[in-house]
Amino acid sequence: MKKSSINIDVHLDENKVPDQILWNATDTTADHAQQAKAMMLAFWDGTDKTALRIDLWTKAMMVDEMTDFFYQSFMAMAETYNRATKQPELTNDIKQFAKNFYDKFRELQLKENKA
Repeated sequence: MKKSSINIDVHLDENKVPDQILWNATDTTADHAQQAKAMMLAFWDGTDKTALRIDLWTKAMMVDEMTDFFYQSFMAMAETYNRATKQPELTNDIKQFAKNFYDKFRELQLKENKA
């Protein structure tokens, strides 16, 4: 059986706030660790029926980047959900939520820029 690994290194500042997130994987063509400003990792515990999550972001992550990250994550989760369940109606609900979320952020940004 083939084994694949993903390695994540989180560098913390003196207050234990993520300063840098680096990752690499055995099945990638990249020859060195990739840098990220944020990450979300979730595991499903089938015994307890709970999601176990790790959410980290660096001090360099800006609010607009976080919004883009969440929007893209929602859209990716919708596609994953569709592939796993073949439930297009619920998939479309997730995508509509993502679009509404993103549109509302843009509206708030415009209001803040006018103030």
